[in-house]
Amino acid sequence: MKLKLGLPKGSLENATIELFRKAGFNIATSSRSYFPSIDDPDIDCMLIRAQEVARYVEDGVLDAGLTGRDWVEENEANVVTITDLIYAKQSFGRVRWVLAAPEASPYKSVEDLEGKVIATELVATTKRYLAGKGVKAKVEFSWGATEVKPPELADAIVEVTETGSSLRANKLRIIETILESNTQLIANTAAWEDDWKRRKLEDIKMLLEGAMNAQGKVGLMLNVRKADLPAVLGLLPALKNPTISQLSDQEWVAVNTILEESTVRSIIPRLKEGGAQGIVEYPLNKIVL
Repeated sequence: MKLKLGLPKGSLENATIELFRKAGFNIATSSRSYFPSIDDPDIDCMLIRAQEVARYVEDGVLDAGLTGRDWVEENEANVVTITDLIYAKQSFGRVRWVLAAPEASPYKSVEDLEGKVIATELVATTKRYLAGKGVKAKVEFSWGATEVKPPELADAIVEVTETGSSLRANKLRIIETILESNTQLIANTAAWEDDWKRRKLEDIKMLLEGAMNAQGKVGLMLNVRKADLPAVLGLLPALKNPTISQLSDQEWVAVNTILEESTVRSIIPRLKEGGAQGIVEYPLNKIVL
């Protein structure tokens, strides 16, 4: 038996493959193939545009896949959400779909777009959003380069953004956020009811979440005299509590802990001043809680 897994092709592709690598799965892609190899004999992978993954999972062409919550909602797909994975193209966070209009335009609210033209790739969601606001506007599908369409080809757009920099570069002003999204691991309902596939997907979920938990964190090992231990522990913010082990010299202990990588450069000099020795920083791939 094999698990048919859809991976998002395009902007999320590299971040997804890197997340799987940290989770323990090595995936090799080729520009000529939509079927990457993976070093797990139980999994068959396929690269598919994120916009289409939910539909293929719902239809059973795929057992499971990774895609954005936005595309699950856009397709109104009947799938099982196994876990939320908070990463995006450029960052480890959520993205926003925003309604935006030219800075020089008179449009300040969604109500100002009554009877206007809005370009977007997220057509169904935008239509539902406008209906909820009681606004009637023409929503046109955009095949790309949506930011450059106002004001000649559209009055406003609904576009995805992580930082807003592309919108600002195109002199667009955000009016409202219509949807926040993040990557999800989703499954076909029948596949989720299959004991073998469900167990496999739960294992993948645990490993991917472990890789996410390790993002931005490092391990730190150090030796310290027992007399200096209280002062050293006071310098260490820990995941829970540091692990302390007795060394062969009864006057010394080893301390092992996990830190935010951004704090290490300021903490290590203080640890040294506090009497710590043999300080070793090491990378983390997974933290399974």
